Amino acid sequence: MTITNAMRLLKQAGIGFEVSEYEVDENDLSGVHAAKMLGVDADCVFKTLVARGEKKGLCVFCIPVAEELDLKKCAAAAGEKKIEMIHVRELPALTGYIRGGCSPIGMKKKYPTFIDEIATLFDKIFVSAGMRGQQLILNPEDLRRYTDAQFADLIK
Repeated sequence: MTITNAMRLLKQAGIGFEVSEYEVDENDLSGVHAAKMLGVDADCVFKTLVARGEKKGLCVFCIPVAEELDLKKCAAAAGEKKIEMIHVRELPALTGYIRGGCSPIGMKKKYPTFIDEIATLFDKIFVSAGMRGQQLILNPEDLRRYTDAQFADLIK
C-alpha cells in the first residue's frame, strides 16, 4: 500500500481512518466500479468533483458515486449565481490529483468544500485516498471538520 498525502494529513490531524484497496480498471474509472470492486454499497462511496463559480472561484463537491451533481443546488450552496464543472484536464494543475484519484483532502489549495447531506446517514464513508485504487474510510463528520466543509443537498 502506498501512503498518500491525504493519509499523512489525516494522521497528523489525529483523525482515525482505514484504507481499502481495489484493482483499478483503466477502462472504467467510475466510482460505481470502485464500489463494486470494494464490495460495498455505492451510496457510501463518494466521488470528489471540482466546479468553478463566477464570484468565488473553485469549489469542491463530494457526492455518492452513483449520483449526479445538481449544479443549481451546488451554486446555491456555494453562494454563486452559476457554477460549472472544470474540465478534467485542469484537475491536476488545480488540485494535484488525477481523474479517478481526486481526494477532498490535501489539494494544492484549500477550496470551499461541500459534502452531500446523505453522508450524515452513515457512520463511515469512502473517499479517494488521493490515488486510483485506494479509498479512505472515515467518519463523515471528521471529513467535514478536517476540510471545513458544509453538508448540503447537492444531487439531482
